[in-house]
Amino acid sequence: MSAPNTPFATRCLRYGDDATAQAAAIIASGGMVAVPTETVYGLAADATESRAVAAVYAAKGRPSFNPLIVHVADLDEAERLAAFDHRARALAHAFWPGPLTLVVPLRRSSNIASLVTAGLETIALRVPAHRAMRALLRATGKPLAAPSANISGAISPTRAEHVMAGLGGRIPLVIDDGPALRGLESTIVREVFGSTSILRHGPITSAQIHGVVADGTQHGPHPGLVDRFADGEDRPARIDAPGQLESHYAPRKPLRIGVPRAAADEWLIGFGATPGDDTLSATGDLEEAAARLFDCLHQADASPRAKIAVAPVPIDGIGAAINDRLRRAAFRG
Repeated sequence: MSAPNTPFATRCLRYGDDATAQAAAIIASGGMVAVPTETVYGLAADATESRAVAAVYAAKGRPSFNPLIVHVADLDEAERLAAFDHRARALAHAFWPGPLTLVVPLRRSSNIASLVTAGLETIALRVPAHRAMRALLRATGKPLAAPSANISGAISPTRAEHVMAGLGGRIPLVIDDGPALRGLESTIVREVFGSTSILRHGPITSAQIHGVVADGTQHGPHPGLVDRFADGEDRPARIDAPGQLESHYAPRKPLRIGVPRAAADEWLIGFGATPGDDTLSATGDLEEAAARLFDCLHQADASPRAKIAVAPVPIDGIGAAINDRLRRAAFRG
């Protein structure tokens, strides 16, 4: 999709009651605003208004076959929009509010705009924990479609300045509440007809998901649980949730991953014992690495070097999500 024809004079306001009120007024009038969540900054619009949702796709240049995550205030609101089985409900109780998105069957009575779900019979729902997004949900009283606040396929934004650099002139308002705490998009789990699948790795690890859906009478995970991306399994051909495009989160410069030493024309992002021009975590802390990943990629993309390299990062725990983002960022087709 193309960008809107008429550019906006984008304002950036510090989080507070006034910023929330102004953002809610823009959304009530059919507009969109950028707002922080605990994962990354999101581009929020009324999920029940087709024109507002279409404007989000246009501002991002996002393909219309790629569905959006809908943010809601609590589980009660989520269950008014979608059908939850006992495992979906258990996951919601365990991880909401927080960085977990559940893909569940959409209720026929839902008034969610069809563009949000890309015509699918499921909807991706999340109850966020961040104070700014929660305040905006209360102020609007609406479910909010909120993909990452960046140009589609580009590096995700974890700071207000990242949003301004990418979407300045395309949206009216950015709420600034400092850097995102988690720094990685939410874990996505699909729970449909008794089958549980991890569709995207994120801050909630596969081990945590396994623990919740495990059958208490057995040792090990519930037999219906599938980690689509475990053991190098092929990615699905069909897009049935956000964040599944093969090329995503990408810098403008070529990117090599798993690199212990950089070439002369590469900006090296280090990790642990591998130093670099910048580092995800000098101590090898995966939580810190996740929080810094996109910020480091933004800095590397703005550096004077022509290319980017990233040191090896273990795949343990949240390292699986970090490596997933890096693999997609490096993919050039």
